[in-house]
Amino acid sequence: MRAVIDSAMGRSRTIIATLVLVLVSGTVAYVEIPKESDPDISIPIIYVLLSFDGISPEDSERLLIRPMEEELRVIEGLKEMRSSGYEGGGSVVLEFEAGFDADAAMDDVREKVDLAKPELPDDADEPTVHEVNFSLFPVLVVILSGDVPERTLLRLARELKDAVEGISSVLAAEIAGDREDLVGVIVDPIRIESYGLSAGEAIAAVRNSNLVVAAGTQDTGLGRFSIKVPGLFEAVEDILDMPLVVRGDAVVTVRDIAEVRSSFEDAKGFARVEGRPAVALEVSKRAGENIIETIERIRAVVEAERAVWPDSLRQAVAVTFSQDKSDDVRTMLGDLRNNVISA
Repeated sequence: MRAVIDSAMGRSRTIIATLVLVLVSGTVAYVEIPKESDPDISIPIIYVLLSFDGISPEDSERLLIRPMEEELRVIEGLKEMRSSGYEGGGSVVLEFEAGFDADAAMDDVREKVDLAKPELPDDADEPTVHEVNFSLFPVLVVILSGDVPERTLLRLARELKDAVEGISSVLAAEIAGDREDLVGVIVDPIRIESYGLSAGEAIAAVRNSNLVVAAGTQDTGLGRFSIKVPGLFEAVEDILDMPLVVRGDAVVTVRDIAEVRSSFEDAKGFARVEGRPAVALEVSKRAGENIIETIERIRAVVEAERAVWPDSLRQAVAVTFSQDKSDDVRTMLGDLRNNVISA
């Protein structure tokens, strides 16, 4: 040991240069390394969600779960499969052996789900496949709240969603509380009967008119292009002006027999912040990205978007942040720095 110390003292410049190199390299690595609070662990679980409005748990097991299990049980590397049926749908949870290939497993599950789709009821919703991944959990929740119409809150949330998803380190931004737009057609039975129509005929006419009809292709000699007859409804007025019956010069439209209202699908839950309606934007980041820098960029984008709102909206709508994962990371980094300094 004494010889080693004497050798180091005799080469002081080399030792000091090496020490400086180690300190600089450590500092650069500390700055550049991604800061995470949760490790990016691959969980060997994939689940399939099945939904069918109004179906009972018993029928869900017979009509939804059983056909899906028949296809999924032959997947290679499957360790255990658990299923449950409930009112309105069911779920199938697949647990794979440790060390499984997540991408290959997802491809196999999606392939088997596609094979099982023809066996499901026609009115059942599209099955969805999900994986358990810590990186998909939100790292920040942006909450918009205020005594304004729900449509206004949703419009602002959708604009923020587009802006936040433009950040390269952001994986996705999902709006919690976003309800699908619906158009309700309220038929007056007295009016429809006076025109000699039935409710079934009116419903069929509306359904058959909301289509895009493919009309083949056209060859001009210089090339081919497809032809289609667009017929999708784009506004409420398109529905109101749709003809149902034509008799000579007289035309009966939807406007004559019904009232059309723009609305949302039924709410499944409610969110309130200090007693005011609210919607939340759940933001998740890409794996391996710096969580502190990502959240700082998200906050900057939100403030930039809020700055262009009208004054009335800025006063009526409050923007708050919740579940900020960077706070935990900053605490852990502070403890790490203190330990290093003490050492």
